[in-house]
Amino acid sequence: MPDAAAELLFQVIAGRAEQAALIVTTNLPFSEWPTKIPNARLCKAMLDRLTDRAHIIETGTESYRFRRTMARKGGKA
Repeated sequence: MPDAAAELLFQVIAGRAEQAALIVTTNLPFSEWPTKIPNARLCKAMLDRLTDRAHIIETGTESYRFRRTMARKGGKA
């Protein structure tokens, strides 16, 4: 992610986190976020805002959409 895009995303997250609830879904564990947001300080600050007073729900590594697509096609996931 380019630095400018990461900065904008951080501004949205930081601003919203102070106002109301925020839901973020991702298939990446927190440990892999630096691969997408290379600015380490910004990535850490973003995760700090997201995880403050958070309820983190891990649903597993299997994609629901992939499983649903395979079921429609008659294959196995």
